[in-house]
Amino acid sequence: MSKPAPTRRPLPEPPQEVLSRWWVPFGEFLAHERRYSRYTVRNYRQAFDDFYRWAKSNSVWDDGIEGMTPRAARDFVIEGQRRFDRRTLHNHVSGLRAWMNFWRRQGVLHNNPFVGVALPKLERRLPQFLTEQQMVRLLQGPQRLLENESIDAFSAWRDRLAMELLYGAGLRVSEAVALNYGEVDQESGVARVTGKGRKQRLCPMGEIALGVFRKWRAEHAASAAHDSPVLVNRNHERLSTRSVQLLLKRYLALADLPLDLTPHKLRHSYATHLLNAGADLRLVQELLGHAHLGTTQIYTHVTAARLKEVYARAHPRA
Repeated sequence: MSKPAPTRRPLPEPPQEVLSRWWVPFGEFLAHERRYSRYTVRNYRQAFDDFYRWAKSNSVWDDGIEGMTPRAARDFVIEGQRRFDRRTLHNHVSGLRAWMNFWRRQGVLHNNPFVGVALPKLERRLPQFLTEQQMVRLLQGPQRLLENESIDAFSAWRDRLAMELLYGAGLRVSEAVALNYGEVDQESGVARVTGKGRKQRLCPMGEIALGVFRKWRAEHAASAAHDSPVLVNRNHERLSTRSVQLLLKRYLALADLPLDLTPHKLRHSYATHLLNAGADLRLVQELLGHAHLGTTQIYTHVTAARLKEVYARAHPRA
């Protein structure tokens, strides 16, 4: 008779006194001084929790944060390679480096043990995006369902507007659901969007997206006051990011497209199609709200067909 597999003891969670002492001041700094989004603060908190569990289980936390050494940071990274993919590990270390820097500035630490720690090389992943023809199929989904009476007009135009804001204006899903009527100038067709770090930028919506917005506002908005949300549920409450993720899956299935495509992939498609049509890279950086040009450069994977087209039109020997 085989022995039952031993049960693994759950890793310790940070007790309240640890959170109050070592997390809360940093979390408030991120939210109020750095003005990071709640999603970013959540990711930093996950990095802190994971590091605490690892440090406590390996007796690294015994001497407190003041006893953290570069060797402990290296050991965390080495073990983390067995538990996380490379990108998650990079994000965790980035968060922990910022956490340690905060306490160094407070005078608690003399050095940051995560500065200079070696990390596994990141694989260069090109962003997934839809072709222009696929985007057309996807955006036609709500109208198709409305015509065969599978959904009502409220849902059809709301869902179409949500996807138009992601693709037609290049918004992040968090920016789309946070958008209020007072932030859209119907005359110029431009939305004033608050993005990461509470930074504002102007996003042209395009004639098609603006037309959908106007119809939605005229026929389905219970309130179009300055602070009223644009995207709402049936109770006219602000739509959640999760709701947008779920509605997108419905139209991906209808268009026979991969169901693992996220709302952010529509933003990838927006950037890719702009660049493929000849838009300036720095302009696209501004439209996307990227702090660094390097973040935008990943979209410069122009298709071979596009490169050949430009060559054929511009080179005298083509």
